[in-house]
Amino acid sequence: MSQAESLNKMDFIKTIDDNRDLQIKTLQELVAIKSVAGDPVTTADGEVLPFGRGVQDAFAYTMKKAEEFGFITKNVNNYGGHADFGDGDEIVGIMGHLDVVPEGDGWSFDPYGGEADEEYVYGRGTTDDKGPTLAVLFAMKALKDAGYVPAKKIRLILGLDEEVNSAGMKYYLEHETPPTFGFTPDADFPVLNGEKGIMSFTLAKKLSRSPSQGLLLSSFSSGTAINVVPNKARAVVRSEDPEVYDSIKDRAAGFRAETGHKLYVKGVGKSLELLAEGISAHGSTPEKGLNAISIMMEFLGRLSFANEDVNDFIDFYNKYIGFCLDGSAIGCDFEDSQSGKLTWNTGLAAYDKQAISVTINVRYPVTDCAENVYESIAGTAAKYDVGIIKQGDSRPIYMDPDSPMIKTFLDVYRDNTGDMESQPKVIGGGTYARCAKNIFAFGPEFPGDPDLMHQADERWTIERYMTATKIYADALYRMTQENFNIIGENENNE
Repeated sequence: MSQAESLNKMDFIKTIDDNRDLQIKTLQELVAIKSVAGDPVTTADGEVLPFGRGVQDAFAYTMKKAEEFGFITKNVNNYGGHADFGDGDEIVGIMGHLDVVPEGDGWSFDPYGGEADEEYVYGRGTTDDKGPTLAVLFAMKALKDAGYVPAKKIRLILGLDEEVNSAGMKYYLEHETPPTFGFTPDADFPVLNGEKGIMSFTLAKKLSRSPSQGLLLSSFSSGTAINVVPNKARAVVRSEDPEVYDSIKDRAAGFRAETGHKLYVKGVGKSLELLAEGISAHGSTPEKGLNAISIMMEFLGRLSFANEDVNDFIDFYNKYIGFCLDGSAIGCDFEDSQSGKLTWNTGLAAYDKQAISVTINVRYPVTDCAENVYESIAGTAAKYDVGIIKQGDSRPIYMDPDSPMIKTFLDVYRDNTGDMESQPKVIGGGTYARCAKNIFAFGPEFPGDPDLMHQADERWTIERYMTATKIYADALYRMTQENFNIIGENENNE
């Protein structure tokens, strides 16, 4: 009997428990590196950092840890890299990422402080995706320290711009052998068997020259990323008539009392500043948040601006977008039995003297396509002279929940948690599962836990962190047995 077949599960579970303090400390140190992907940077010695210094520092830190643990690493021109454990023609790939979304506002602790207590590790990236990626690294370490010799190569692939457009992972896969099968630890347990299509576009209206008299919109902005429900929106209005300002302040008070929304007004020089507060959430689950853009637009719709183009766009927004999250107001309320309803998130708003716009992030059902969405909204947009600027489309992926691969992940999860009720599901989020065949999202969020990805006060319980590590170790152990085979593949990945 080979080592791969004879290793006792308790051997690698014990090594995970023994590494608990080191595992927590490593996550603290990695969270403390602000790794929001940015513009390329060229160092003094000519080295190109495609995603900026912060992402590169997080990458270098993780690669160094992998080397310290005894794994063979490779940096692919700073676009990504991997850490290998074992040999074999088949590669069990785990695709994690080290970049994070911008921290945004509303934190009660330093998002990059790397703090921890007896219950939590705190900070941006603890759940998405630094914590889960380290859980996989420590799962590999536990198997190695326990003396395990896998029959297949285990490869932890480190992505660096997943939160932006995954160009780094695409570059990596063009230069390295793709994994045979595997998972990405970047969504939910027990396992995802599909992901909705994701499309982004901007709805923009060109503005005629503003009159010099009357109420003028001087600025309007909101949002940090298209895949986040914005929790702040700011507008500045100007008028030569002080009575108009008094009226706006009265209207704001009435608006707060009527709607319960947080909207505040204060004088800034000769102008009025309007501030709307919502609740941030991941763009794939807009129902968990409250969109500050929609709050602001509803209030602006109660005012009358001198520029009719501005009024028209606000009217368009309030009638056909507003607080509607399934596209039904504008006529694209698609739905299927496999993945449920389309979701709509207005992620960004912008205004200058030439145009006013909002940028939209839509997650559409697995049986639909982006063109159907565009066709459904085109007529309404045209009536208001609103242009549609297409920005991108990531097609949906789907695998039958009874497929061997999905069932294997489900079995691992159930054996390690005792949860026999939770089932495979399809989500609106986008993961690296779209980048390569036979890759599925597997954890780290447990059923019933609060979703703090992309939100203020992101944190991960140490208990969940350790449990996920044990689940990943068990999954890697099972998938690297000589007799483990995966039949079928996700045909939607392209």
